Amino acid sequence: MAESNGRIEAIAEKVETGERLSFDDGVDLFDRATLLELSAMADCVRWRLHPEPVVTYVIGRTVNYTNICWVQCSFCAFYRLPTSPEAYLLSKEEIFQKIEELIELGGTEVLLQGGLNPSLKIDYYEDLLTSIKARFPVHLHALSTVEISYISNSSKLSLKETLKRLKAAGLDSIPGAGAELLVDEVRQRVSPLKESASDWLNLMQIAHGLGIPSSATMMYGVGETSAQRVEHLVRIRELQDRTGGFTAFIPWSYQPNGDALGGTAGSGYSYLRTVAVSRVMLDNVEHIQAAWLTMGPKIGQLSLQYGVNDFGSSVLEENVVKTAVTRQIMPLEEIRRNIRDAGFVPKRRNTRYELLE
Repeated sequence: MAESNGRIEAIAEKVETGERLSFDDGVDLFDRATLLELSAMADCVRWRLHPEPVVTYVIGRTVNYTNICWVQCSFCAFYRLPTSPEAYLLSKEEIFQKIEELIELGGTEVLLQGGLNPSLKIDYYEDLLTSIKARFPVHLHALSTVEISYISNSSKLSLKETLKRLKAAGLDSIPGAGAELLVDEVRQRVSPLKESASDWLNLMQIAHGLGIPSSATMMYGVGETSAQRVEHLVRIRELQDRTGGFTAFIPWSYQPNGDALGGTAGSGYSYLRTVAVSRVMLDNVEHIQAAWLTMGPKIGQLSLQYGVNDFGSSVLEENVVKTAVTRQIMPLEEIRRNIRDAGFVPKRRNTRYELLE
């Protein structure tokens, strides 16, 4: 036990002096550190990066424009095959209606995501993004890497050309979805038809090079090891060293929702450990976002003591990870109250993390 404590104390010293943690340090934190030790280290990094007692949030809406998808990820209960009677593609008018509801609430961010619909090529997306931008003053945080890869393949364009055209049409930034775990052994198990870890990283690198920022996520709790979680964090950190294009990191626990994977729900204890290790390992990613949508508001609030400085989006609607827990989509005042009750000042931001109040 003494040796374990000695290792954790040495890592805590590195955190205090701002020294970068190694891969082995990350594994030791997952395997040996207590929750209190992790909270102290993550909180130290949080205050160094964000000296003001402010926790931000954005008023946003997820618009799942189609549920048609052939990839069949084992943890997804949202997708429908093209032949399913429950398959849909929203009309432009339906999408506009959803964005109008967001604007009425003072919202600024549209998270546009859907399945891999074989009938949609790049001209569909160019037309949709252009028409949204012509009508609404919103930030389009749109299309996961897997959607963009699919548009590129089905439209017979390079990734760079696809991203250039989407940016010209109005794509402002890319959500970090689809990262799951950037470890191919795990990806082969949970989403074998999705792109590889290096494909995900490569697309993000190209996007960042074109001036399209993105967030990054990590879905854990699918039977991976501590070392595999740390591998994911290190790969994000290495790409951020090269591009500086990641605005925020959001780890979230797999939640069973009637999907084929059928695993068990992650605990709040495991989430707090994971978010704290993420904060201390990702010394070059400025913001860590609370995963209250999957973990619930109370754990989201508690995570503000574990390195989290952003409460994410008001969401308004979510269909992909919808479970009994994720039905608790929070009213704005509830988000602000959760932040205030944790001892912080809530401030509204836009997707670029610029304060709007």
